[in-house]
Amino acid sequence: MNSETLIPHIGVVTEIRQDTPDVKTFRVNALEGGKVFEHIPGQCAMLSIPGAGEGMFSITSSPTNEEFMEFSIKKCGCLTSWLHMMDVGQEIAIRGPYGNGFPVDTEFAGKDLLFIAGGIGLAPLRSVINYCRDNRDKYGSIDIVYGSRSMDDLVDYKEIIDEWCKEDGINVYLTIDREQEGWDGHVGFVPNYVKELGFDTNKTCVICGPPIMIKFTLQGLIELGFEKTQVYTTMELRMKCGVGKCGRCNIGDKYVCKDGPVFRCDQLDELPDEY
Repeated sequence: MNSETLIPHIGVVTEIRQDTPDVKTFRVNALEGGKVFEHIPGQCAMLSIPGAGEGMFSITSSPTNEEFMEFSIKKCGCLTSWLHMMDVGQEIAIRGPYGNGFPVDTEFAGKDLLFIAGGIGLAPLRSVINYCRDNRDKYGSIDIVYGSRSMDDLVDYKEIIDEWCKEDGINVYLTIDREQEGWDGHVGFVPNYVKELGFDTNKTCVICGPPIMIKFTLQGLIELGFEKTQVYTTMELRMKCGVGKCGRCNIGDKYVCKDGPVFRCDQLDELPDEY
């Protein structure tokens, strides 16, 4: 453990974007400009407001971005409500990075990639997707399946439409749970859509979303012929200290904050069914 990861840095909020009715993306810079610290795709950081509390959030910007860090945060509790009340120019305590991240430079290199996300689950994957986009020659084809409750709940929709959908070698498949006026795309749940699309089994898959979505999506991938060794996911539930000391994220012989949050799905079979 690097003791420096326990020492909070002071960052300043330089931009706030309203992505959905309950999700905001916060751009954070160091006081002297630039990023607060370096990270790898999939790692997290602890954000805190004195007197309100602290919580672990995915770093949603790519490490290739040298100008700032971003966090997409869903309003769902006391701390996130305080974070949603922040204004541009406000200072915030940030420490990290924490976790193991995705093996983008080893296991993912040279592979065709399939990203599957549901709701706010796109936030942790955005860092990985944009890293792969910025290092395009290292990877094969990229397929992205993303779904949410409604068109209004699709996070980073403008970036998806204006950038991801227009790049060669990247295929984006969007879906919403129920029909909605103004939506002419696919309607249906993500696990079913993945099975409908029937991807080739030569891809490395990354899944993130609600636990029930991950469960049924993984089942669908197995039905298509994928092996669990081909599928990665990220779990951030219950992380508190970030360094394996408080025990809150302990599951079996693993600590999510140290041994995760990224796990290969066959590794999850070795853990107790607590998540």
